[in-house]
Amino acid sequence: MGLWEWALDAYARPGVPDACLELQDRYGQNTCLLLWAVWAETADAAVLARAAEAAYRWDRAALLPLRQARRSLKPACPPVDDGAREALREEVKAAELRAERLLLETLAGVSGDTRGGTPALQALKAASKAWGPPAPDPALAALAAALG
Repeated sequence: MGLWEWALDAYARPGVPDACLELQDRYGQNTCLLLWAVWAETADAAVLARAAEAAYRWDRAALLPLRQARRSLKPACPPVDDGAREALREEVKAAELRAERLLLETLAGVSGDTRGGTPALQALKAASKAWGPPAPDPALAALAAALG
């Protein structure tokens, strides 16, 4: 199974969306990077550094602006028609999802087809550290547990 399909399956599991959003919104983590690290089963510092750099650049260039636009379009904005606003929000949401897919495909290219055999929690800790200030272990453990 490719990374994109794996990520969609993983995100559909109970607890995964909440754990990802907490790591993203509360601790500033990149959930695509975290999910990729679990999929790649890697804690290799050099691979994680390359992946984190790619994720950081794409986060700043595409993901953050799209996420901000989507969230800004959520509440009503009179006198703009609510239906038109919501339709635009859905288009931005779709673009954000495409940007996440592109990032995951890029990260899959960093690791290739090989898997490192690293357990999920260890991979999450290593990826979180590579991203920047690491998230607290309990938040990472919640994601690892939800991923099963």
